[in-house]
Amino acid sequence: MVERPEKRVLTGPDLKAFDKALSNPVRRDILSYLGEHGEANSTGVAKALGESTGTTSYHLRKLADLKLIAEIEERSAGRERWWRSLMTDIFTPPGLEMTADEREAAVKIGALRMTHDLGLVVSAYAGYDASGGWNQIYRMGLRMTKEQVASFAEEYETLMRKYLTVPGEHPAGSRQMAVRLVMVPDEGPRPGLPPEPEPEPDAG
Repeated sequence: MVERPEKRVLTGPDLKAFDKALSNPVRRDILSYLGEHGEANSTGVAKALGESTGTTSYHLRKLADLKLIAEIEERSAGRERWWRSLMTDIFTPPGLEMTADEREAAVKIGALRMTHDLGLVVSAYAGYDASGGWNQIYRMGLRMTKEQVASFAEEYETLMRKYLTVPGEHPAGSRQMAVRLVMVPDEGPRPGLPPEPEPEPDAG
């Protein structure tokens, strides 16, 4: 099992910075690339993404400012810098006090993630038969107490860490998989049971 990633709690100002960073597709692509390969120099990242080295270097520095990636100083020389992905468990606690613009940034980040996740769900169903077992879809409803919900989430996190691998050291034949867990009370309207039939009157 890989060592548990550092848990990082985001503040309101952090969310504004993350909103600006993650709304840029080049920065999202850089994070994906380094998450797959672990380490790369700025020239290699630029070539892989089809961007200029100047553009890529700028975005790499901005991502480093957010502590999403880090420079490998011992490998960097002159204008050629090497970067590595940081394995960080990013967490926004419930009830966090935010200003109006910080709350707006949090909503935008959530919408961006949800748009991506909805695309994954559509792809999972559309390609289910042709995926050769790669696409797995499970849905279930459970009756749980709040304490059980917390315990389930903790066990789920432990299970995920069992399969976690270090960027650049992924096993042969592995693919980047999107795994999501959402637990939310489902208390919408429920269809009632059909009424019992009225007894027929006694013919006698």
